[in-house]
Amino acid sequence: MASGNGKYVITGGPGSGKSSLIAALAAQGLPTIAEGGRAIIRDQLAIGGTALPWADRSAFAAQMLGWEMRSHHMADAIEGPVFFDRGVPDVLGYLRLTGEPVPLHVETAARHFRYDQRIFIAPWWPDIYAGDAERKQSPEEAEATFRMMASVYAELGYTLVPLPLAPLEDRVRFVRMTIGI
Repeated sequence: MASGNGKYVITGGPGSGKSSLIAALAAQGLPTIAEGGRAIIRDQLAIGGTALPWADRSAFAAQMLGWEMRSHHMADAIEGPVFFDRGVPDVLGYLRLTGEPVPLHVETAARHFRYDQRIFIAPWWPDIYAGDAERKQSPEEAEATFRMMASVYAELGYTLVPLPLAPLEDRVRFVRMTIGI
């Protein structure tokens, strides 16, 4: 069971406002840790690498797992609440969603690297979804990703706290109110 360790994950499908919320929390001086997916894609494109979700999903997942585990360790040195744009269980969800084999070490990592009991989940929100050079998922894939992340985190014993489909300022207030800061 997850604990009240102050490590708060914000997860969900792509294009649901997670990164905007993380940026808004950071702008208020709260510690945040960015997700690895976009950085990995940018780096792989820059070096001609193939660890990309449209080229080698297993290699991409391995890169994400390393990023998320390192992020978890980095948060240990931060006092107070820390907000993560995705967490280790997202890698498990990604592999399941894409139909890739799930190595035992990924399952183990998702159970070992724990976050606060409450996980904020950004519901599928078609009104704000937009693709770009790094976000190539269709709206259907984005919605399926949301459902998979909800399933994985619930399976791991977390309590899902859906973010309201509301303006960014309201989402920030909701998160702060929910954790009491």
